Amino acid sequence: MKLTYTRKGDYLYPDLILESESEQPIGKYGLLRSTFLKGHREGVYWGLFFEGRLNAHLAEIDRCANERVERITAQLLQSHPAPDKATDPFGWVAHRNSLRAMAEESVLQELVYA
Repeated sequence: MKLTYTRKGDYLYPDLILESESEQPIGKYGLLRSTFLKGHREGVYWGLFFEGRLNAHLAEIDRCANERVERITAQLLQSHPAPDKATDPFGWVAHRNSLRAMAEESVLQELVYA
């Protein structure tokens, strides 16, 4: 492997280019995972970054977290049915939001902050 250098003033800087990753959308859980890795697992963050696998890792975490939240919410809805939407719309929304919050709390602990 031959390196090339660029002169800037009195210094020679190596011409290093990271291999580009395929751009994948990163949602809420991927961004939360990125923030967690930067703050608490800096070595893992930079290792993934320099290996060119960070975006793929964050996109995978986001995809898995979204799927799990939906699955857990559906399971909770079966075991704890919501009130009738027509007669109690605010109660229905509150119930659905509380089930989703319970599912998200579980997924955040298992996937994002692990």
